[in-house]
Amino acid sequence: MELCVPLILFPISLPAFLAKDVGHASVVVDGTVATAHIDNNFVCATLDWWNHEKCDYNHCPWGSASVLNLNLSRPLLAKSIQAFNQLRIRIGGSLQDQVLYGVEDLKYPCHPFRKQKGGLFGFSTGCLPMSRWDELNHFFSKTRPLVTFSLNALSGRHHKGAGVWVGDWDSSNAYDFINYTVSKGYQINSWELDMIMKRYEHLSCRLFCFCFTYILVYLGVGNELCGNGVEARVGAEQYGKDMMKLKQIVNQLYNDSHIKPAIVRPGGFYDQKWFARLLQVSGSGVVNVVTQHLYNLGPGVDPKLMQMILDQCYLDHISGTFDNLAATVKQHGPWASIWVGESGGAYNSGECI
Repeated sequence: MELCVPLILFPISLPAFLAKDVGHASVVVDGTVATAHIDNNFVCATLDWWNHEKCDYNHCPWGSASVLNLNLSRPLLAKSIQAFNQLRIRIGGSLQDQVLYGVEDLKYPCHPFRKQKGGLFGFSTGCLPMSRWDELNHFFSKTRPLVTFSLNALSGRHHKGAGVWVGDWDSSNAYDFINYTVSKGYQINSWELDMIMKRYEHLSCRLFCFCFTYILVYLGVGNELCGNGVEARVGAEQYGKDMMKLKQIVNQLYNDSHIKPAIVRPGGFYDQKWFARLLQVSGSGVVNVVTQHLYNLGPGVDPKLMQMILDQCYLDHISGTFDNLAATVKQHGPWASIWVGESGGAYNSGECI
């Protein structure tokens, strides 16, 4: 898809405009020249794990919008997804690295998330029952989105201190979950192994990933764990090895399928050295899509938020990040596409008025 941007001129302050001498100029806009190329299914929405206890600035906006409790029977929800025709739905977010999958061999009780002092983001581990996973996939079969599922990347690791998590990724629960998904014939477009780097998101107060007609799945592991992380971080070398393990799982479990889900990583904020090392370690063709998260306006509570939104020069600063990311991928992973996996301008649930 080609994206052509027209030039639109309009007066900001009419009195100030009339008080100045007016000159005449000719403006020529070439509408035949593409300024960018984007994928046909570039629009994406996230189903997050936050529950009604997730609050920011004395505001608790999530209610029943979680993956675990969203009412899937609402006709407007289904019609909204179908209206996009090629909407991508990502299941993920900050709590995904604390999610267990309630498969038959799970050794722990399958409980929902609860507030917990000292837990990551102030929450306990939570669990996705397979009965709920069945409900979600039944909903997807009717609405036909592209599905990206972000896996728990902290499983098996231990907290070394200062937000650093070390050790190999324990893929056993993820393996059983993906195996269950394959056995049911659920079509996942990609699996994602995200890494934690930023703050919080709110389903109804943000613009979602730039990123379903036929249900496909992208796989990813971890949410914003790259670079300096936020609540947790994992080294690029270790993460690259984990990507190779996920690739092996996908190749094994989808061995009889003519379509294999893509591997999406790292789902966090751009750090040149970290991203480059991930691609170097994981090697050619392992990571199919490189994703970054974008909250360039800072926290939703910032009193200057509206001023920044209206400041074109401020907003243009982010283009440098895109250029740098593109150069890194071209040099170290030219086989991979680039996505914005989350975007909304302001994090911590945005500014809800």
